[in-house]
Amino acid sequence: QNQKTKEQIESLLQNGKHKELRDRLCCRLTFGTAGLRSAMGAGFCYINDLTVIQSTQGIYKYLERCFSDFKQRGFVVGYDTRGQVTSNCSSKKLAKLTAAVLLAKDVPVYFFSTYVPTPFVPYAVQQLKAVAGVMITASHNRKEDNGYKVYWENGAQITSPHDKEIIKCIEECVEPWSGSWNENLVDTSLLRQDPLKKICDCYMEDLKKICYYRELNVQTNLKFVHTSFHGVGHDYVQLAFKAFGFQPPIPVPEQKDPDPDFSTVKCPNPEEGESVLELSLRLAEKENAKVVVATDPDADRLAVAEQQNGCWKVFTGNELAALFGWWMFSCWKENCSEDADVKNVYMLATTVSSKILRAIALKEGFHFEETLPGFKWIGSRVKDLLDNGKEVLFAFEESIGFMCGTSVLDKDGVSAAVVIAEMAAYLEGKNLTLAQKLTEIYETYGYHISKTSYFLCYEPPTIKRIFEKLRNFDGPQSYPSSCGIYNILHVRDITTGYDSSQPNKKSVLPVSKSSQMITFTFQNGCVATLRTSGTEPKIKYYAEMCALPEQSDRSVLEEELQKLIGALIENFLEPDKNGLIWRSA
Repeated sequence: QNQKTKEQIESLLQNGKHKELRDRLCCRLTFGTAGLRSAMGAGFCYINDLTVIQSTQGIYKYLERCFSDFKQRGFVVGYDTRGQVTSNCSSKKLAKLTAAVLLAKDVPVYFFSTYVPTPFVPYAVQQLKAVAGVMITASHNRKEDNGYKVYWENGAQITSPHDKEIIKCIEECVEPWSGSWNENLVDTSLLRQDPLKKICDCYMEDLKKICYYRELNVQTNLKFVHTSFHGVGHDYVQLAFKAFGFQPPIPVPEQKDPDPDFSTVKCPNPEEGESVLELSLRLAEKENAKVVVATDPDADRLAVAEQQNGCWKVFTGNELAALFGWWMFSCWKENCSEDADVKNVYMLATTVSSKILRAIALKEGFHFEETLPGFKWIGSRVKDLLDNGKEVLFAFEESIGFMCGTSVLDKDGVSAAVVIAEMAAYLEGKNLTLAQKLTEIYETYGYHISKTSYFLCYEPPTIKRIFEKLRNFDGPQSYPSSCGIYNILHVRDITTGYDSSQPNKKSVLPVSKSSQMITFTFQNGCVATLRTSGTEPKIKYYAEMCALPEQSDRSVLEEELQKLIGALIENFLEPDKNGLIWRSA
């Protein structure tokens, strides 16, 4: 019933574009590391009115099977500010259609009356005891994309087997039901409630549980600049700073309000560093603000930059995690009861992220655990730990996703922004910058120097060929034993479940057949992973040198890492031969 997407298909048909029609109509969306995500437009593998209706019908069918009290407990729906005129597609409209499918089947729906940060949906699912929730967002993806993120009753993103079962249910009911197109139901149905005020108030109240130096925050002269990257973050970060006793951060005026075209940045991903933070850094210089915090468009991730002697340091996700890990543990130690047991304390990270938390845990006596890439694995594991009486202080993924505390079982840029502000204010009182503290952490626990980047590859067969070659390197079913001059100690292949370091040669982490991921542990202490992105056409590489505290020559470690990455690209990815596009500087 969407004229714009209908016209797109008709036009392709009239112009004989059969290959593109096949590409659009002959495959379905599947759940990746962040739910369903694709370009907006016509076709079954795109995000549009119809695919969102079909997905919600499948979810309804599955939830009805799983929960006898589904129609008492209800469902949460949130959305960001994305939109595309050419396909008459916006996050709000897709959220209304999601709600319509459920309301037409007499399911109570908690539908936010305005855009919210992604973390508000999992938070609301837990607070309101709903059976599940959906957030319509494509996070930091390019402006053409949108997505559909599903949260289970535990407040974590769905993992296997739920995703597989939902896909089956979607395929069983692809024809829209009679009430499914009625997007006005959210305005008329008595089963629709707006949870905005309650959830926002509760969230800000819960946030205070991880505020440890309120008096300092009230008094500090430190100034902060915040950019919300044309997304949802502005109002919520302002409120979070207020909850911690801070003066509000200075917003970047050109990026403060939602804009689905993200018109001041070439891509809306704060992870891209200084090039996309230009406006906020210039404003900070003008205002004499020492720290810039940037939330991505759906406010679930955080980038941080700090001014040092006239230039800026943009921290990587791994560096920020070292700071957060140190901070959350120090605050726990300072404030825990006398009988608190450090062995009951946990921190988590995805397996492609820095091992710095492992080093801190070994020295301080708490537990550290790894999960597969994607916060859905962290959220589920954290819930298990909490249910077993454990205390989880912090979890992260290197792509600037942080979970401070456990009010939200997903990454949260709003809470992370205000925690880093409190940390900066505290350190300023000790005459230290964030960067100086980071060096202290590395000197105490050992340098962890990492580099993450990617190549673009739009040809799935090429990606498959690259990884299959690694699995049959020196002959059938034999992985490489070296990479250039660097000897390989162990290989772990999450796609096939192989791990040469285990006695039974089986990976401890669960197998993930739907994506490619191989990790190499080198003799020189470097760990490197090659994997495909779950949300974009990328081959990513992650490499880290983990040194002991006594190995403190940073420049030697950096040089060694750089050489190893060069060998990895040249020998394993072969960009020229495979037509890979280098990440633009």
